[in-house]
Amino acid sequence: MKKVVAIIGYPLGHSVSPVMHNAAFKQLGLDYEYVPMEVEPKDLKEAIGGLKALHIAGFNVTIPYKQAVIPLIDKCTELAETIGAVNTVQNQDGTLIGYNTDAEGFIDSLKLEARFLPKGKNVVIIGSGGASRAVCTMLAREGVKSLTITDVLPQKALDLSEYLKDNFSVSSRALDNSDPILQREINHANLVVNTSPIGMEPKTDACPISDDIELHPGLTVYDLVYNPKETKLLKKAKQVGANAVSGLGMLVRQGALAFELWTGQQAPLETMREAAEAALKQ
Repeated sequence: MKKVVAIIGYPLGHSVSPVMHNAAFKQLGLDYEYVPMEVEPKDLKEAIGGLKALHIAGFNVTIPYKQAVIPLIDKCTELAETIGAVNTVQNQDGTLIGYNTDAEGFIDSLKLEARFLPKGKNVVIIGSGGASRAVCTMLAREGVKSLTITDVLPQKALDLSEYLKDNFSVSSRALDNSDPILQREINHANLVVNTSPIGMEPKTDACPISDDIELHPGLTVYDLVYNPKETKLLKKAKQVGANAVSGLGMLVRQGALAFELWTGQQAPLETMREAAEAALKQ
């Protein structure tokens, strides 16, 4: 009997995860199918109950549910609990277990694709949602020197900053994204990470930093947005000679970790990457 896995979020038009996972299932001859399920916020609780009742093998969770899903599942891993966000759920004999594969996927991609080692570095983080919590937690664990978090909702950024101070020995501060101090922080930064959905398909003309913010050649700019592959932020980074890295590597690596949880098989990483890249070119 075919096993089903899914992705839930709202909206889901940007996702290439179904193409990526279905290519991997085909490559390994596994009788699985990955389907997108767009769930409106008012229906989230019922949707999770429905997925459990249908004995679905597992599912991914994307914007805006990575934090909201936690009280609706049975338990979380220690890492997901620490981060406070879940992006992958495994159905283990009727028990829904939440994982955060974003965290490992990001740090692996940062080191291998961006060739950036975080220890002792100054970092500016744009956004303070579920993906940001995963990114910040892993950077703090890796021993970054400082984290500056900026958001259109200053209280969210402040809450994340306080969480980091309480749990890690890292210097952390929160800024409104219109605060003029942001330019100074970027001037001193080694890494800028956009964890927000700003710039994502279909609103590709949007940029998570204002036009008057200047980047510098010594920066690595990592944009978690992978659709389009080159966002307005990455174009801006390339114009000044900064190291500009798309979120595609993180997508593939977090997806591979989820694939292995669901199937117990080693993920065909290159097949997944090629499928994702092909989908983005369409």
